[in-house]
Amino acid sequence: MTEDKIPRLDKSAFSVVSLEDADNDLEYWLGKTPEERLSAVEINRWLVYGYDRATARLQRVFEVAELERD
Repeated sequence: MTEDKIPRLDKSAFSVVSLEDADNDLEYWLGKTPEERLSAVEINRWLVYGYDRATARLQRVFEVAELERD
C-alpha cells in the first residue's frame, strides 16, 4: 500500500455490543483468506501508529569491521 491508498476510518459505522454477543468474530476471520487477514492487520497497524515513509522500508545496517593483521 502507498500513502495515497491509506484506508480511512469510517466513524459512522460504529456499534457497541456486549462481550457475550461478540462470538461471531472468530467465524468471520476464519472465513477470510490469509491475505485478507494480513491486510487487515496492516490496516490496523497504520491506524494505530500512522504512516511514515522513513520507517516503511526495511532498516539497513552497515558496519565496517577492520581486519586484524598478524
